[in-house]
Amino acid sequence: MKYRRVVVERFGGPEVMRIVEDDLLAPGDGQARVKILAADVSFSDVNLRRGRYPGGPQPPFTPGYAMVGVVDQLGSGTAASGLAIGQPVAALTFYGSYSQYLNVPAQHLVPMPADLDPAEAVCLTLNYVAAYQMLHRVAHVARGESILVYGAAGGVGTAFLELGRLAGLVTYGAASKAKHDLVTSLGAMPIDYQSEDVAARIATATLGRGVDAVFDPIGAAHLRQSVKAVRRNGTVVGYGFYATANQGGAIIMDVLEQYLWMALWSLPPNRKRATFYDVRPLARKRPEWFREDLTALLNLLAAGKLHPVIAARLPLEEVVHAHQQVEHAEIQGKLTLIPNP
Repeated sequence: MKYRRVVVERFGGPEVMRIVEDDLLAPGDGQARVKILAADVSFSDVNLRRGRYPGGPQPPFTPGYAMVGVVDQLGSGTAASGLAIGQPVAALTFYGSYSQYLNVPAQHLVPMPADLDPAEAVCLTLNYVAAYQMLHRVAHVARGESILVYGAAGGVGTAFLELGRLAGLVTYGAASKAKHDLVTSLGAMPIDYQSEDVAARIATATLGRGVDAVFDPIGAAHLRQSVKAVRRNGTVVGYGFYATANQGGAIIMDVLEQYLWMALWSLPPNRKRATFYDVRPLARKRPEWFREDLTALLNLLAAGKLHPVIAARLPLEEVVHAHQQVEHAEIQGKLTLIPNP
């Protein structure tokens, strides 16, 4: 039996990706073969393709940070996993999910409630888990507190706003003017970061106090703006290096600079807690957190309490176009690939 997947043949622009057809392999010991129903398309995938993601794979490889699907076949040594053929599952794969099938270690699969929309569920696997953990396991926000979200109309940004509203937070979303209707619809006050002084708007809105937490994916240089917007003893969470990645700078240096600034800002007299979040190492260090948080979010989705914003559901053939849109921040919400339409 044959199956199709996307392959990055060399580091570079979207055009380095192509679709190949391979023989379908049986799962190995401790693995389950998953028929993928939806794959996440993220800026992390873009950086993996560019060769600009620390610790990323070398070509040739298949991108795809997260997926949902159904168990198609079980390898030996999986009896204790509790998985069954046909069971809906989700996984954080880091790469490999732009494919019709994927063999995954059984312990990495999280069972899903039946009858969920795969495109909506895959939004939770990466974006919502990341936003949830930053809100509740890193910043420890409480009902009635306020947050500022940069990139508020993107996949992680919309997850922050929806989860913030569910948690009873006051939310502010920095986004370009064209995306303010979406930010408003998710219960946040929109701020145009292109034409407004975001920190000044926050100061006015909070009567000079500042927000309780800021979430910033842009990078080291931008963190200075985030620190201006947060209150004394508040929290700044950096979780990306968007500006440096798009400008061709040294990402390792950007991350190191973020850690340096965060250490300085956490000292007196600043007293602003600053930290960096990365979903992958945390999922490896505390896999029970990932499983627990994703399960809770999937149950919220099943109960109709979450409504992820889907920008488009695309076949594998449109993967180049999908990456072009993500690179240029043209989308509102989340792009998903549907490998098995």
